[in-house]
Amino acid sequence: MGYSIAIDGPCGSGKSTVARLIAGRLGFMFVDTGAMYRVVALHCVNVGADGEEAVETALENMRLSITYKNGEQRVSLGGEDVTDAIRAPEISKASSKVAALRKVRDKMVEQQRLIAANENVVMDGRDIGDRVLPDATLKIYLDAELKRRAERRFNELASKGIDVSLNNVYKEIEERDYRDLNRTESPLRVAKDAVVINTERMSPEEVTDVIEAMFKKRI
Repeated sequence: MGYSIAIDGPCGSGKSTVARLIAGRLGFMFVDTGAMYRVVALHCVNVGADGEEAVETALENMRLSITYKNGEQRVSLGGEDVTDAIRAPEISKASSKVAALRKVRDKMVEQQRLIAANENVVMDGRDIGDRVLPDATLKIYLDAELKRRAERRFNELASKGIDVSLNNVYKEIEERDYRDLNRTESPLRVAKDAVVINTERMSPEEVTDVIEAMFKKRI
């Protein structure tokens, strides 16, 4: 196993943006684990799987693959690139529900660990430092006030032409926070040896500078 940086935190805290930036600087592979759960959610929506048993059955027939193009992670479902499709609000909402199921998490964690076993990685999600990569070289937990996180998510969706209201985004993130913090399987927690960074008044580049300095000092 090579070097690994685990970045956890709630929705809208800047995990994916910062993870992508630091991976680029260090020449590491960026692994967006949230995208993997979104693919599961999209597959379940497509096949009409509703309920734990139905989701587990759908999981057995799902063909998920991850590739990298120009340094960007691309995810495919059944051979079709769904990188953009999984960012729809309804898929975001569904992903936190399927992510609460043990068999779904077990399967995704297995795949995530296989990637980290063969590459230097920057991996972001909600249980990376605590469960997926407990021996990560560096563990980071990003956080920010709910209002600020909702604004970021709203701007991200708006930039992609997705028509949503800030109020609805706020409510969806609030609901997702509750599910992520209170689920039985791998709830969102700060790993005991993680460094907590409040990103509310920091740009992604500033956060990346801090993490890069920490990593270089660590190794």
